[in-house]
Amino acid sequence: MKILITGASGFVGSQLVKHLSEHKLTILTRAPERTAAKLGAAHHYLSDLDCLANLDGFDVVINLAGEPIAGKRWSERQKQAICQSRWQITAKIATLIKVSRNPPSTFISASAVGFYGRQHEQHIDERFQLSKESQNEFTHKVCAQWEQAAQNAVSNATRVCIVRIGLVLGANGGALAKMLPAFKLGLGGPIANGKQGMSWIHQTDLIRLIEFMMSNEHCSGIYNGCAPTPISNQMFTDAMGKALKRPTFIPAPAFALKLALGEMSTLLIDGQYVVPQKALADGFEFRYTNIDDAFSEIFK
Repeated sequence: MKILITGASGFVGSQLVKHLSEHKLTILTRAPERTAAKLGAAHHYLSDLDCLANLDGFDVVINLAGEPIAGKRWSERQKQAICQSRWQITAKIATLIKVSRNPPSTFISASAVGFYGRQHEQHIDERFQLSKESQNEFTHKVCAQWEQAAQNAVSNATRVCIVRIGLVLGANGGALAKMLPAFKLGLGGPIANGKQGMSWIHQTDLIRLIEFMMSNEHCSGIYNGCAPTPISNQMFTDAMGKALKRPTFIPAPAFALKLALGEMSTLLIDGQYVVPQKALADGFEFRYTNIDDAFSEIFK
């Protein structure tokens, strides 16, 4: 198959490229030479979507592009970068699909569990109806417009799958790479009261889920990209300490995080217990549903 991938140089994207290397991959990147050195010269690289008049000839488009949401403090300028880096490219892809005579049959676009906002300890799935309060949160607003831009590509010729991705666990990147130094030094601990939900997914299962949606024509619509067993921050912390054989007694108080990170602290203090009902109903089987097993594989 001929596949166009955006966001391929990121933590998830680079693994996806490796997994799909048997296909003909075209990779959109702002730095073609640097990305080719990282991902391999066998793929075709584009620096801008403007060089394409349509997406004729592509079978699948996988859109993972976006400014890291936890990369910098959320100033108004950074919020705009987070939004526009997702909204603009997704809208452009949808437009190119719509003007194609022979459009891709499948468009898979990333979103995030932040769509649901703060939901305390309630377990939720794709059918959950958000309150007006949740809809006013920044993470929801980012995801809602991001998803709508992707949904604009839906037609009889193109099915759209949107993956609301949770905390992706892997040894060589993502959030776990930022946590590891402190935990290895025995400085890890629960965040705030430790009761907030952490909707996690092993990197292998996320790549497999994307491939599952790509390969199964019955898949379309919204999917929660997380394991069917969300856990509390306290449970996550205990499991990580156990896997690393390190103590986890040093908490991170909510007030200190708010002082240090501002509004972005909501990513750590608040959470969701998100369940992938749609993926399970469509027949996807997770390899890692137990956090201890996930950490055991990652830190083996």
